[in-house]
Amino acid sequence: MDKFIVANRNRANYLYTEACEFIKETSKDYPLENIILSFSGGKDSTVSADLAVRALSEPSLVHIFGDTTLEFPMTMEYVKRFREENRKAIFKVAKNKEQDFYKVCEDIGPPARMLRWCCSMFKTGPITRVLNNLYKDKQVLTFYGIRKCESVSRSKYNRVENSADAVKINKQTVASPIFYWKDIDIWLYILGEKIDFNDAYRLGYDRVGCWCCPNNNERAQFLSSIYMPEKSKKWQEFLISFAKKIGKPDPEIYVSSGKWKARQGGNGLESAEDVKIKFANCTAEDHAKIYQLNKSIDEWFYELFLPFGRYAPELGRKLVKERVIVDIKTNIPIISIQPFVQEGYEYSVKIKTMNVEKHDDLQRKIAYQIKKYNACRKCLKCESLCKFGAITIKYDEYHINPNKCNRCKMCVTPKYLVGGCLMDRYLKTKN
Repeated sequence: MDKFIVANRNRANYLYTEACEFIKETSKDYPLENIILSFSGGKDSTVSADLAVRALSEPSLVHIFGDTTLEFPMTMEYVKRFREENRKAIFKVAKNKEQDFYKVCEDIGPPARMLRWCCSMFKTGPITRVLNNLYKDKQVLTFYGIRKCESVSRSKYNRVENSADAVKINKQTVASPIFYWKDIDIWLYILGEKIDFNDAYRLGYDRVGCWCCPNNNERAQFLSSIYMPEKSKKWQEFLISFAKKIGKPDPEIYVSSGKWKARQGGNGLESAEDVKIKFANCTAEDHAKIYQLNKSIDEWFYELFLPFGRYAPELGRKLVKERVIVDIKTNIPIISIQPFVQEGYEYSVKIKTMNVEKHDDLQRKIAYQIKKYNACRKCLKCESLCKFGAITIKYDEYHINPNKCNRCKMCVTPKYLVGGCLMDRYLKTKN
């Protein structure tokens, strides 16, 4: 070990110096209280956090740990040690206490490599809530442990990201001091600086995150069956049960071969119906559509239309319970919303667009909001997307604060939210 450290001392010094200079340069326009260290309990975030504390000579920086409820037991033990050894650090835990992982899996299916809804629901979403609570509408800088060589997708990242279509939480700029480091460089730093690290690596795991992640390799699954037999058995039994539920003829092989990880869409799931937009064109009025809903209209339903303008219920026809959205600049009505009775629909609403140039474009965005109403599973993606903190999902209700909403329309723009709702990606079928 000592020979390894001595032989690579020059490289270690270069890496350390370059990373510290990067941290100082990147953070020069941010007050220290607006600098955050993303801490997952893995080796990369451990090194990134340590570098930031040293470079800025500030042990009391804010550390945010996303407790996904799916962490390795060794990770939780390491986090406890870290907090005890770094008492000056401001340590915040972000955790989704409203959702149960297995219940969500039953509803929309387990996460897959291309369908990792868990990241938004159990990690970035809860972290967004912590950031909103701490910083309100301030922009923050987050140092995290992303490395270019980790995967093909991460090789396309930039060392510093702040564009809305690149970052997962839009109130932050993210930067990685170790972006160009190799695996061996991480261990060189940890061993050379004698930094404590997660014991999961000592057991043979090469990556530490959620223990049941679909990106885990067979080796990780094998190790989990040894070190977490009860959790591993429960997960395997669930996967087989799910395979039977969606009609796989060979459920055991489907699971053991890892084919469940390649699952796409909501085939075989009842919940897949919720992302299908069903409507009929109104025969009595132009630019009006009658949309099917899967539940009765609650008051928060009307908040979904706030991104388009100001809610003006006083302008609606009371006899037919009409509500109106007016243009934020001109105060001219642009959307009429009216509960409606449509044959074949248990619940429905008639929505008419008016006084706009592009009716189809507006109706398409309206359909996205209808999809949210029908399909929202509190994945928290919308909360993370809104840089103004206007969107909150609580008690199964989707709220938009009219005083915070900037009408940027990112939440109804496919570039930022494909299909208008994250569930569209996870539950969409070819039929």
